[in-house]
Amino acid sequence: MNHTKGGLVIFTANSHPSSRELGKRIAERLGVELGKVQVYQEPNRETRVQIQESVRGKDVFVIQTVSKDVNTTIMEMLIMVYACRTSCARSITGVLPYFPYSKQCKMRKRGSIVSKLIASMMCQSCPTQHVCVGLTHLITMDLHQKEIQGFFNIPVDNLRASPFLLQYIQEEIPDYRNAVIVAKSPASAKRAQSFAERLRLGIAVIHGEAQDAESDMVDGRHSPPTVKTTGAIHPSMEIPLLIPKEKPPITVVGDVGGRIAIIVDDIIDDVDSFVAAAETLKERGAYKIFVMATHGILSSDAPRFIEESAIDEVVVTNTIPHELQKLQCPKIKTVDISMILSEAIRRIHNGESMSYLFRNIGVDD
Repeated sequence: MNHTKGGLVIFTANSHPSSRELGKRIAERLGVELGKVQVYQEPNRETRVQIQESVRGKDVFVIQTVSKDVNTTIMEMLIMVYACRTSCARSITGVLPYFPYSKQCKMRKRGSIVSKLIASMMCQSCPTQHVCVGLTHLITMDLHQKEIQGFFNIPVDNLRASPFLLQYIQEEIPDYRNAVIVAKSPASAKRAQSFAERLRLGIAVIHGEAQDAESDMVDGRHSPPTVKTTGAIHPSMEIPLLIPKEKPPITVVGDVGGRIAIIVDDIIDDVDSFVAAAETLKERGAYKIFVMATHGILSSDAPRFIEESAIDEVVVTNTIPHELQKLQCPKIKTVDISMILSEAIRRIHNGESMSYLFRNIGVDD
């Protein structure tokens, strides 16, 4: 049964079979067929896109999941969007459940804000014709930092996976009432607090673990040398020396003894910090440890580290393909979020309000 008005076309790119699988799930929920498009790489690794049906005057939605080859994923998306634009599509909405390069959204020493660059590429405008030659709308989920929405000059709907993860906790963890929500660092405390308040559970925060590379030197203020130089600066204008950070011993703020510990975060990539947090919680008396996040990147040897760790289960959504990782580690479980993506597409296409998808959603979710 078709639940949308006419003129809707859904395309999926070719970066990973899971992109097409997610597209099929969404198309089935909307009662439409996936659009016909050919996406492949030339022998010289150039990406070629051939739209095989008319999109003139139609609302086009391009679904793209981020595979291991992130840069190819981005180029496929950009080329497909431009092909639809030159084929006179009325609107083009990108559906990127995980926004690539979202972890590079802060200024590092002598670095750049790559998320801003990607956003500019996706919604680029033509200055001579005063028209958009890229996306006209973006649907994504759980941006690493909410401020990334400000990098775009088009509407961005940042959907949340928390309702699906909360439902999993309530339905798949029988004794979840004896659980405590854990933030593996103070930076994750707000998300943990939001989960705890919805589940009416306690909260614990791990403090003192090794800092992630992402949080070290996030801006250029660490660039000046930490030694006094009096030759080039007037004596009355000496800059105070920076006091180096000293990492305190690892402590757990909150009681986890005899409880189920549920660590929540938005991204699981390098799992070292999660494994270390699980070891700390086990030492403090937690008898079962879950890790829950929206995006399961699970790079490199992450599945093996999880399998050998004190973590009992890792729950992530299908925003990023991770079938191979699941074969390597049975502890990894998947929550399907195609329902909310299909509803977002339906509402945008039919011109309906999106506020229903954000009911009871807090800014810290």
